[in-house]
Amino acid sequence: MSNYSDTEVIDSSNETWGNQLGPGLITGAADDDPSGIATYSQAGAQFGYNMLWTLVLTYPFMVAIQVISAKIGRVSGHGLATNIYRHFPAWLLYFLVGLLLVANTINIAADVAAMGAALKLLIGGPAHFYAMGFGVISLVLQIFIPYFRYVRVLKWLTLALFAYVGIIFVVQIPWDIVLKRTFLPHLSLNAAFITTVVAVFGTTISPYLFFWQASQEVEEQRANQQAKPIRYAPNQASANFHRIKLDTVIGMGFSNIVAYFIVLTTAVTLNLHGVTNIQTSEQAASALRPIAGEFAFWLFSAGIIGTGFLAVPVLAGSAAYAMAGALQWKNSLALKPLLAKRFYGIITLATLLGVALCFTPIDPIKSLYWSAVINGVISVPIMVVMMLMASRSDIMGEFVISLRLRLLGWGGTIVMAIAVAAMFWSIGK
Repeated sequence: MSNYSDTEVIDSSNETWGNQLGPGLITGAADDDPSGIATYSQAGAQFGYNMLWTLVLTYPFMVAIQVISAKIGRVSGHGLATNIYRHFPAWLLYFLVGLLLVANTINIAADVAAMGAALKLLIGGPAHFYAMGFGVISLVLQIFIPYFRYVRVLKWLTLALFAYVGIIFVVQIPWDIVLKRTFLPHLSLNAAFITTVVAVFGTTISPYLFFWQASQEVEEQRANQQAKPIRYAPNQASANFHRIKLDTVIGMGFSNIVAYFIVLTTAVTLNLHGVTNIQTSEQAASALRPIAGEFAFWLFSAGIIGTGFLAVPVLAGSAAYAMAGALQWKNSLALKPLLAKRFYGIITLATLLGVALCFTPIDPIKSLYWSAVINGVISVPIMVVMMLMASRSDIMGEFVISLRLRLLGWGGTIVMAIAVAAMFWSIGK
């Protein structure tokens, strides 16, 4: 018998439109982190307008899979790792969480290094020490600012992404060609082309986003004393599902629009001027300077720093939620550090390991592109587990996902699996 009552109704109709945006908006914005910027920049520089279609194709799948992850968290009252712990074999849990931890740590290293390099481009000085400073500042903010205030900070940081939309006003764009290539692209079975498609898919539909949004829905529920897991309070479903859908559609739309303009900007500037090998986000910023001008360079560089501050907490936080869920530790950003030492310990460890990688001979920046590819590969098994989870009544109660969400969710999983299989086939030729 549940201790939860379903007599309480949470009415979101009186909330402002902006207040209904939270986990979905932040998750979507964090998707355009410095490593994502590097991947999108490489896609635009190497293949020009022929990568724009990927951002259109991934949008409905991205929305569906993030809505599913949010619903799993809000309906069950638990994050993805805890649900996998409860309902799937232990080896699968540790395999998926282990992959996530490795990928996230590399991503953190790449992001703080890119932030340090971007600040060096703007003002000069030691990039490594800037990176260390950014990592420490991000860590301190996560640990010492109360969750409900920190979420507001993250919301404002999403504005940094407008820098990449703003660049289109300082470069000339042939919109007729752009629209044609967006919807009628020239496809190729070339290994580099397919691998880049997987990288774009992997940085757009990325595993850490699944874990983060599900956990943030749990945090939102815990922060409201009247809110209960929906399977135990079904009359809270309508308002919350509406909020989740609005939040995710806008958040993922925001993410993909920004990603689209990063690909477009680098295609119309770098690719058309013969600059086709961009490995880092700061390299993309430097290459823009002589072609698109000083203003575009400053916008691009400043955006790297802003998006890094947004993404690093999401990467470290999702790693901590996954590990804590797998080992059944207390896990909440709303708890004070002394009440969730191991949870905050993972946040600290992941962040500091990422910072430390910046001081080793290993160049995490050069691994940005391949970390996106790895994300694309490991997304497939995680998406399969999520789809199975969201269709089980012992997890979702009466709120198993609809046929429409199943079709979109499985469609995204199949598209990702086909892209990964095609990549391995093309590499093995």
